[in-house]
Amino acid sequence: MPLQLKSADAGRGMRWLVDAFRLFARKPLAFTLLLLVFFFLAALVAALLPLVGSLLQLMTLPLLSLGFMVASQSALLGGPVHPGQFVEPLRADPARRRSLLLLCLLYGVLALAVLQLSAWVSDDAMMRLQQLMAEGEKARPRIDALLAEPGVSAGAMLLLGLGTLLSIPFWHAPALVHWGGQGVGQALFSSTLAVWRNKAAFLGYFLGWTLLVLAFGLASALLFGLFGAGQLATVVAVPAGLVFSTVFYVSLIFTFNDSFGGAPAAPADSTTDGPPDPDPQGGR
Repeated sequence: MPLQLKSADAGRGMRWLVDAFRLFARKPLAFTLLLLVFFFLAALVAALLPLVGSLLQLMTLPLLSLGFMVASQSALLGGPVHPGQFVEPLRADPARRRSLLLLCLLYGVLALAVLQLSAWVSDDAMMRLQQLMAEGEKARPRIDALLAEPGVSAGAMLLLGLGTLLSIPFWHAPALVHWGGQGVGQALFSSTLAVWRNKAAFLGYFLGWTLLVLAFGLASALLFGLFGAGQLATVVAVPAGLVFSTVFYVSLIFTFNDSFGGAPAAPADSTTDGPPDPDPQGGR
C-alpha cells in the first residue's frame, strides 16, 4: 500500500513531543551521537572548503532530517541507531538518489538566499554579534547597542518568516522522495499540502516547543539565581540545547507517520520503481 495523506487532530502536536522524548529515552547516547557526528562533519566541511562550505552545510540539512527519520523509525521497530543512516537514503535506486540530491541543492540555494537577504537587511548583525560575544562581558554595552539597531529586529523577523515558509515544503519532502518514491516537485507539493492539512497539530507542536524552552530557561534561571550562581544557567543551557535539538529531530518521524500513514520498516527498495509499502507499526 503506498503512502497516503492523513489528517492529524490538533492534540497530536503535543503528543509528537511526548513520543519524541520517550523514543529518545530508549537510546539517548545513540541519538545524541548522531547529531554530534553531523555537527562535526559540517564543521569539517566549512573548514576544508571555506568558499562553498556554507552552501554545502545548508545542502546537507535535508539529509540530517531524513537520516534522523530513518534512525528513529529503526528505533521504533527495535532496530539500531547509527551515523551510517545519514547516507542510507543515498544508496537507493538512481532516480530517488538524483531527486534527493536535487532537493538538497534546491534547499541549500534557497536557504542561503534567505540568510543573505536577512544579513543585508540587518547590516550583517549576526556576524557582528558573534564577534562581540567572543570578546566576553566587556563587550556588553556594544552588544546592547547592536541589538537596539532597527535593522536587527527587521532582519530577525525576515529570517523567521522566510525560514518558516521555506521549511513547510521541505518538512516531509526528503522522506517522500526516499520512502514514497516521489519526484522533487511532487514531494514539495505533498509536504506543503500535509502541513497545511494538519496545521492545527503543527501549531500545537510548535507551541509545545516554545513553552518547553521558555519553561526550562525560566526554571534554570530561578534555580541557579537562588544559589547565587546565575552564570551556571548559561553553562547548563549548552547540554540542554543539545538534548532539545536531538529530540526535535527525533520528533520528525512522528509528524511524518501521522501525516502519511507511517514509514516502511525497511529502506526503500532499490529494485522497484514504485513506492514501498508502509509498515503499519510505523504509523501512529
